[in-house]
Amino acid sequence: MRGIAARAGGWSARHRWAAVGIWVLFVVLAMGLGSAAGRVDVKESEQLKGETHTAAKIIEDAGIKEPASETVLIQAKDGNVRATDAEFKAAVSAVVKAVDGTGRVTDVKSPYDTHTISRDGRSALVQFDMRGDAETAYERVEPVLKAVAGAQKEHRTLRIEEIGSASMNKTFKDAFGDDFKKAELSAVPVALGILLIAFGALVAALLPVALAITAIMATMGLMGVVSHVMPMSDTANSVMLLVGLAVGVDYCLFYLRREREERAAGRDAQTALRIAAATSGRAVVVSGITVCVAMAGMLFTGLVTFQGMGLASLMVVAVAMVGSVTVLPALLSLLGERVEKGRIPFLRKAMERRAARTGGESRFWTAVLRGVLAKPLVSVLVAAGALLAVAAPALGMKTQNLTLDQEFGDSLPIVQTYNRVNEAFPGGSEPAEVVVKAKDINAPEVKSALADFKARAISSGASRGPVEIKLHDAQNIAYVYVPLVGGSDLDKAGASLEKLRDEVRPATLGKLDGVQAPITGQVAGSHDFNAQLGGAVVPVFAFVVVFAFVLMLLSFRSLTVAITSILLNLLSVGAAYGILVAVFQHGWGASLVGAQGVGAIITWLPLFLFVILFGLSMDYHVFVVSRIREARLRGRTTRDAIQHGVVTTAGVVTSAAVIMVAVFAIFGTLSMQSMKQMGVGLAAAVLIDATIIRGVLLPAVMALLGERNWYLPKWLNRLPDLTHDESAEVITHSVRRDEGERLGV
Repeated sequence: MRGIAARAGGWSARHRWAAVGIWVLFVVLAMGLGSAAGRVDVKESEQLKGETHTAAKIIEDAGIKEPASETVLIQAKDGNVRATDAEFKAAVSAVVKAVDGTGRVTDVKSPYDTHTISRDGRSALVQFDMRGDAETAYERVEPVLKAVAGAQKEHRTLRIEEIGSASMNKTFKDAFGDDFKKAELSAVPVALGILLIAFGALVAALLPVALAITAIMATMGLMGVVSHVMPMSDTANSVMLLVGLAVGVDYCLFYLRREREERAAGRDAQTALRIAAATSGRAVVVSGITVCVAMAGMLFTGLVTFQGMGLASLMVVAVAMVGSVTVLPALLSLLGERVEKGRIPFLRKAMERRAARTGGESRFWTAVLRGVLAKPLVSVLVAAGALLAVAAPALGMKTQNLTLDQEFGDSLPIVQTYNRVNEAFPGGSEPAEVVVKAKDINAPEVKSALADFKARAISSGASRGPVEIKLHDAQNIAYVYVPLVGGSDLDKAGASLEKLRDEVRPATLGKLDGVQAPITGQVAGSHDFNAQLGGAVVPVFAFVVVFAFVLMLLSFRSLTVAITSILLNLLSVGAAYGILVAVFQHGWGASLVGAQGVGAIITWLPLFLFVILFGLSMDYHVFVVSRIREARLRGRTTRDAIQHGVVTTAGVVTSAAVIMVAVFAIFGTLSMQSMKQMGVGLAAAVLIDATIIRGVLLPAVMALLGERNWYLPKWLNRLPDLTHDESAEVITHSVRRDEGERLGV
C-alpha cells in the first residue's frame, strides 16, 4: 500500500506492542528532558522591538532591577475637604506611617514633597516601592494593603485606596488565577462527555482524549528543551493546550469513526483498520501538515510571544498527527472488539437503530444536501451573501491593547481606583518612561537637556506634569516619568507619546551626541506592538495562504479544489472577524455572551485567529473533500460523490465541531474581555465552518463546478503526486488470508 499514513498504520498494527512502547517511551523521554532542561521564559527586553526593546535592553545591561511601584490615592469624597486642610494632611501622615511601618516598602514619598496633588486640590498620591523582586512583589503586598485599609477606617470622610503593579497582580491572581485553571481542567471532561455521546462506549471515547493528553504532555516537555533556543511563555502554554486538545481529539475521531464505519459495513476488524489507515489516516496527515504550515506563519511576526505560540502549536499538532497514524492503529489492533467496552445501553441502542434506518448517513444533512444540490446557485448566493453580511462589520475593526477598565469592567474595586487615579491625574497611573543613558549622566549638558526635556514635555501639551526624574549615578542612567495627556484613552495618550518622541526629544536630549533616550511604558509598548504587528500582517497572510494553497494542490492534484479551499476558509475567518467586531466593539448582543462592548478588539487577536482558524478549518475541509474524492475515484458521478462524502462525514465533523466549540466556549466564560474575545471568536468560526461552509457552500460550489472540480492544467502534471489514495474496494480485494493465518496489516 502506498502513502505514509497507510504504511505507518500497517507497521503499527503488525508491531502493536512495539508501537505503543515507542510512543510511551517518547512521551516519558520528552517530559524528562523538558523537566531537566527547565523552561526559559521570554524576557521583557525580548518581547518587543523598537524603542521599547532598546529601553529594556539598556536597563537589563545596566543590571538595574526596577522595584514594583505602588500608589495610595487619598481623595475627598465631597468638595469640602482639600489637600491643604488639617484632616487631609493627617490622613496623608497616617498612610505614610502605616505603609512604612510594615517593613515591606521603601522610598515612601509624601505628595507634599513630590507635588502629586491634583489641580482641584481634592486628590493626592502617596508613592512608594515594594522591597525585593518586582515579579514576586504581589506575594508580599498583603500587609501593605491591610495597613492602607486601616488608615481608611480611621479617616472615613476621605477615600484611601491603593493601586500599583503588586496590588493589581495580587488582585488578578486571586480573582482569575483559579478561573483559568478551572477552564483548562474542565475542557477535558467536556470533550470526554461529548465523545461518550458520539461513540456510546467508554473505551472508544477515552482513546481520543488519552492520545490528546499524551501529545500535550510530550509537547510540554519539548517546549522546555526548545525554549533554550526560542523562549516560551505562559500564553504559549495555554494556546498549545487548546490547540493540542482540539486537533488531538479531532484526528483520533476521524480515524476511529472510519474504522467503526467499515466494521459496521461488514468488514473484519483488521480490514477496517487497513481502510481507515489508507483514507482517514491520509486525511489526518494532509490536515496536520497544513495546520503546521499555518501555525508556522506566526514565526514571521518577529514578536517573540507570537513566535513562541506558533512554535508550541506547531509542535503539538505534529506530535498529535504522528500519534494518530502510529499508536492509534496499534491500540485499535490490540483492543479489537474491546474498543466497544463500557457501552452506554440507551445511547448504543439509539445509535444502532439510527444506523439501521439511515445506513450510517446523517438524515438531517441528507435533507439539507438534497435542497443544496437541487439549487446549488441559489445556495451559494444565499450562504455566501449571509456570511459576507456577517463579515461586513470587520471592515471597521479597531484594534488596541485593552486598558484595565476595558479588560475587567467595573467588577473589581481596584479598577474603580484605576479610573479615579486617571481622572484626577491623567496618565499618572501609566506614565511614559524615558530611559536616558549617557557617558556621564551628571555632566552639565546632560542635566541641562534633562531639565529642558522636563519643561518642554509640559509646555508642548504632551503632559500636564508632574514630570519626575530619577537618577542612577553608578550606571549613568536616568529615568524620566512623564504622565501623558489622555490617560487611559489610548488614542489621546498615543498622540501625546508621538509628540514626545517626534518633537520634545529631538529638541532636547536628541541634540546630545552619545546619549540614548528611548521612550517606553505601557502606552509606548502598545504603540510599538501595534506597529510591529501591522508590519507582520502581509507576510504572515501571504505565507499561510500560499503554502496552504500549494499543499492542497499537491494533496488533491486539483487547481480548483486548492482555490476553493482557500476562498472558503477566508470567508469563514472573515465571518468570525465580523462577529467579534459586532459583539465586542459595537456591543451588539454582548450581554448574550456575558461580555460588554469595549469599543475595540485586542491587538493580537485578529492575526492569532487567522492563523489558528485557517489551520483548524482545514481539518474539516481535508476530511470532507478526501471522502468526496475517494467516492469519485470509485466511479461515482461528482454529484453523487458530493452527496456521499458530505453525509457520511457529517457525524464525525459534527462531533469534532461540538467538542471544539464547547472547549473554546469555556474560555469565552472567563472574566477577562480578551479571553472572552478569543473564546467567542474561535467558537463562532468553528461553528460556521462545520455548518454553513462544509454543509452548504462546499457542496454547492462543487456541484456548480461539476467535473471541473478535478481540473489540473497539463503544465502542472509534473508536480509531485501526493495523493496515494486507496479506495475501499481495492483495499478489501488486496487482503489475502490463508486458513488459520493471523491477518497482517
